[in-house]
Amino acid sequence: MSADQVQRRKRFVVAITGASGALYAVRTVAALLEQGCHLDLVVSEFGRRLLRDELGEDAAAERLLPYLEQKYGEGVRRGQYDLYSNRDLGATIASGSRTTNGMVIVPCSMKTLAGVANGLSRSLIERAADVMLKERKPLVIVPRETPMSLPQLRNMVACAESGAIVLPAMPAFYQLPKTLDDLGDFMAGKILSLLGLEHELYPSWSGQVER
Repeated sequence: MSADQVQRRKRFVVAITGASGALYAVRTVAALLEQGCHLDLVVSEFGRRLLRDELGEDAAAERLLPYLEQKYGEGVRRGQYDLYSNRDLGATIASGSRTTNGMVIVPCSMKTLAGVANGLSRSLIERAADVMLKERKPLVIVPRETPMSLPQLRNMVACAESGAIVLPAMPAFYQLPKTLDDLGDFMAGKILSLLGLEHELYPSWSGQVER
């Protein structure tokens, strides 16, 4: 890849927290890497546990790339990522001076949602999200919780009013999914679309269900 291509490579912050839904997280990371993006990846303490609990030790944050390549193919090596500690509030993505094209929190725990809604910036994930809001850059929040309490619903409203896009982890079924991976593809595709990236992770709605 030439220096000019590297310069034009889109850059996104991807945050993984402890809400259930590790499949959505890894499929999103893989899809962005397949597009040649550079990712600033932040995994919270419970996000690290989530990856191991739901996907196995091979999917641990420190060994994520080999896992993604084994599951999704060598296309993930078109991109690259840097892994950050969620405690590192001095990281470059904690500053609005860092060039980035947007951020997604997938899945987003209710604790993280509350922190973003109230501008607490207690962790790198919350601070990076706050930077997206103040810099008017795309912030996609993927909450994974059910049912939701009134405070949780109000936190989602607060995030939306501040400029974030709230994308609940609620995959559609018009594409007639046959596997869990099909559901992961759908959610990752919705995220990519909201970040302004074209993809073929699921078929567009054609007006009727194809059988």
